[in-house]
Amino acid sequence: MSKSRLEAFSDGVLAIIITIMVLELHVPHGAGIEALRPTLPTLLSYLLSFVYIGIYWNNHHHLLHATRKVRGSVLWANLHLLFWLSLLPFATGWMGASGFAPDPTAVYGMILIMSGIAYWILVQRIIASEGEDSLVRKAVGKDRKGAISVVMYAIAIPCAFFAHWVAHSIYILVALMWLVPDRRIERILSATE
Repeated sequence: MSKSRLEAFSDGVLAIIITIMVLELHVPHGAGIEALRPTLPTLLSYLLSFVYIGIYWNNHHHLLHATRKVRGSVLWANLHLLFWLSLLPFATGWMGASGFAPDPTAVYGMILIMSGIAYWILVQRIIASEGEDSLVRKAVGKDRKGAISVVMYAIAIPCAFFAHWVAHSIYILVALMWLVPDRRIERILSATE
């Protein structure tokens, strides 16, 4: 089965997610820079979520570039990932509107952890479809970075209730960890071409 429809659909969903998030940003009342102060939590939530969606889009692009076959289980695993990512605008808006209150901060972390798990499932379904000698298996290896991310989210969620700044710091730290380009798939593709 061709992967082009999967790529196009996923790109469209991620673009809509970003569009929904930006539509939640409201124009401040007033002309001075101080008018931005009440919207700062919403802007910061949007910025963090935009970075996360960008990270997922980038890694998803590379992952599908290395994928040769798409089977039904891969399609469902991809939908599973898109489901969790599609909840990010809700959590982003709630977290920003609440001024980073504990419950929305924890829900945000739950969506991040489920997105991370869903991405791992997608990778595993691709490997199962293509075999242990696939480009994806060679590129991903043990995926320590993905495992560390999920563990860090798991630490951040309870922190949201007693030290929400710790939870936010962890979310930012994981995003920064992924902003450093992950060249595993690019290296494997270059070596095989």
